[in-house]
Amino acid sequence: MGNRENIIEIKNVSKSFGDKCILNNVNISVKQGEFLTLLGPSGCGKTTLLRMIAGFGSPDSGEILINGTDITDMPPHERPVNTVFQRYALFPHLDVYENIAFGLKLHKVPEDEIDKRVRKVLKMVSMTDYEDRDVESLSGGQQQRVAIARAIVNQPKVLLLDEPLSALDLKMRKDMQIELKEMHRKLGITFIYVTHDQEEALTLSDTIVVLDNGDIKQIGTPTDIYNEPQNAFVADFIGESNILNGKMIQDKLVEFAGHEFECVDEGFGENVDVDVVVRPEDIYITNKVESAQFTAKVKSCTFKGVHYEMFVDTDKGYELMIQDYNAFEPDTEVGLIIRPADIQVMHKERSVNTFEGEIISENKVRFLNAEWECEPQTEFEAGQKVQVSVNFSSVDLIDHPEDGTLEGEVYFLLYKGNHYHLTVMTDHREYIWVDTNDIWDKGDLVGINIAPKDIKITKLDD
Repeated sequence: MGNRENIIEIKNVSKSFGDKCILNNVNISVKQGEFLTLLGPSGCGKTTLLRMIAGFGSPDSGEILINGTDITDMPPHERPVNTVFQRYALFPHLDVYENIAFGLKLHKVPEDEIDKRVRKVLKMVSMTDYEDRDVESLSGGQQQRVAIARAIVNQPKVLLLDEPLSALDLKMRKDMQIELKEMHRKLGITFIYVTHDQEEALTLSDTIVVLDNGDIKQIGTPTDIYNEPQNAFVADFIGESNILNGKMIQDKLVEFAGHEFECVDEGFGENVDVDVVVRPEDIYITNKVESAQFTAKVKSCTFKGVHYEMFVDTDKGYELMIQDYNAFEPDTEVGLIIRPADIQVMHKERSVNTFEGEIISENKVRFLNAEWECEPQTEFEAGQKVQVSVNFSSVDLIDHPEDGTLEGEVYFLLYKGNHYHLTVMTDHREYIWVDTNDIWDKGDLVGINIAPKDIKITKLDD
């Protein structure tokens, strides 16, 4: 991106609706002329942030600057930005030309200047022959072009786009992605784009901001985000991944899937628990078993148009996804090779559940807004604050929420090759992490139980 100056600075922005945190101390800098995409699942805070930049909402704390000017409390019409909404918001009673010219007339731009600018943007969005058409007679893609033309005719410094292609069919969406990219190049203005579509983000963006649950998980180029995810959430959300528990034995040597591999990562320390990501297309599969690093048996093979997608069971009991141009039939014994540069090692965000708790009695402790039976705690007094630790594998999830000590909902799940790692949100909107062999779906309501012997209580760290 060169040394271009920042046009937008989002500083320590937080926002909550009721007791739900939508944005948590978000910091983003956007360079002049950059195509920046806010990417994440539904409810992650990306649209809320876009609306704040547009002026349709205010943060609870923090500030938003454009060209060094604080616009946090500035009304929308005074900001040098325009927004293209998901539903286009075109005026049905006006034709294409009048829709585009509307804002210019509102600002009392001279007629000849209006005509000049409208015709220029009509050409830019390939709608030159449609100026007299009724907007309701246009296709979804054509309406989208008109909405973009109306947004850029005012020559904003920043164009905000809120999932503008989501209503289009797949082919039209692909075509419009190419057009948007070209439009951005021609205009030279800053685009801030909201989407939940990973492929769209990778295709369009100079920079991607990955959000989840109000937090920034990673900021980087599409290449960085895909090839060097910084955590398991990003690795799972962007493209297909094999994500496995591993141990960094020493610099450039990591153990996962029951084998040791050379890698290029260093600086983690020795014998440190890590997450390991290997993309399915980066596992080399061969029938020359004897020359391979390790072996596996093919479970399934599906043709995906460009490649074959295979699931294999490895010799140490792990399931891996492999994408290859060659097909290997089910039950075939195969050899697998993974190159050092194709192994991405990441710090674990956590290795155990830890909570702040309070001793209720010798056999009871309170944490996660619930009271739990525990083993006798003779060294602590009632009312004393403590730290509670629970291993991921010690949390028991059950089908009937009312039968648990606590109720929750499966918020996020990650397959780790031989088990699932779940994030469960409690009914008090707190999180507990669970390792299980049971199959759950996102959104499942569950009861949460923990045996007294699995609740470890220690003195609270100062």
